[in-house]
Amino acid sequence: MKQNAGSKTRRNPATSNAKTTAVASDEIAGLNKLLPDLEALYKDIHSHPELSMQETRTARIAAQRLRAAGYEVTTGVGKTGVVGLLRNGDGPTVMLRADMDALPVKEQTGLPYASTVTAKDRDGNTVPVMHACGHDMHVACLVGATTLLATTRDNWRGGIMAVFQPAEETAEGAQAMVNDKRFAEFPKPDVVLGQHVMVGPAGAIGGRKGVITSAADSFEIRMFGRGAHGSMPQASIDPVIMAASTVLRLQTIVSREIAATDAAVVTIGSLQAGTKENVIPDEAIIKLNVRTFDEAVRKRVLAAITRIVNAEAEASGAPKPPEIKALDRYSLVSNDAEATERVAEAFRRHFSREHVVQVQATSASEDFGSFGTYWGAPSVFWFIGGTDRAVYQKAKAAGRVHDIPTNHNPRFAPVIHPTLQTGVEALVVAAKTWLAK
Repeated sequence: MKQNAGSKTRRNPATSNAKTTAVASDEIAGLNKLLPDLEALYKDIHSHPELSMQETRTARIAAQRLRAAGYEVTTGVGKTGVVGLLRNGDGPTVMLRADMDALPVKEQTGLPYASTVTAKDRDGNTVPVMHACGHDMHVACLVGATTLLATTRDNWRGGIMAVFQPAEETAEGAQAMVNDKRFAEFPKPDVVLGQHVMVGPAGAIGGRKGVITSAADSFEIRMFGRGAHGSMPQASIDPVIMAASTVLRLQTIVSREIAATDAAVVTIGSLQAGTKENVIPDEAIIKLNVRTFDEAVRKRVLAAITRIVNAEAEASGAPKPPEIKALDRYSLVSNDAEATERVAEAFRRHFSREHVVQVQATSASEDFGSFGTYWGAPSVFWFIGGTDRAVYQKAKAAGRVHDIPTNHNPRFAPVIHPTLQTGVEALVVAAKTWLAK
């Protein structure tokens, strides 16, 4: 493993499953002392998750940490977003982003700091809440990175814009922040940087030039029938049969209408109809999600959904056409080629080449791209592994990686070390490629 000039090789003493060491730059030489505090912060945020646009406690903590490190802080951006600015002479401005929201999922990790929180969702329903996508880790990493950069200002020149974003899970938080009129008052960044913890060996970093996460479209489809007694189906127009036929037919879009060289995912996440076994209901509701990597493919899939839904309703003799309502939309996240190579090379020098890999574009989606689009600035987004290395290697050897709980699973739980250390270092190293002394 190569060392940077003037740096020391160290091993995180809290890491029990990492078999490699990281090369510490001057900016992160104090990370070992900071890690216990960041671990406590991570556990605290994990234990107190908040739903999208309800992240008041997490935002308050982020703002407090930024102020303590000397940042100018603006709160309530896009409702609950936080922006911290640290100006340190002439030079580029680097934006670092972390998302804060959790999911309506009941935690089943068995961790001593597991969430037992419930909250009211936007429909007024009481739901369990869990950080099932790693946003708690993202917040802790950004707090760590901003703290280290603030305490080493003699080593760099420029500006840091730290963005703690709400509501990534509902695809509204990034846009809400850029739509806030105060956002235009912040300096335009020269680059926008972000990361996400995923299934993968802890300590590893994955990225790619170009598209890295898919576009996503979600819809609610309401199909109308005519209710009747279960013993008199001839008097009904059964929306359950109508919806079931629609669900099956929608599965043929990918298998029969999309070329094998293209990619798309059509997932039915919810099918709701009726309340009693002997009552044929009046309507059925389908909620579905679409992932695509190409705009032409996206348009074709969406057109096919509309065609199939309407045709199945007509074939059933529905009393009126279905209602198709868009729920949310994520655009593609595309990494700038030159900026991505710049970051990747810095990662390879710092972490060693074996821990920095090129990945395929993932069918997961993100609203991170809204910031780069708003500013017209290059952006780079990468993944950090959060799975115990031994667990991952064993699963990989057995061809069972798919058995590891993924993001949004109630058992999703990144190992704290070395995931936390890796995430902090990645943000600092990436930022320093622009913040020259």
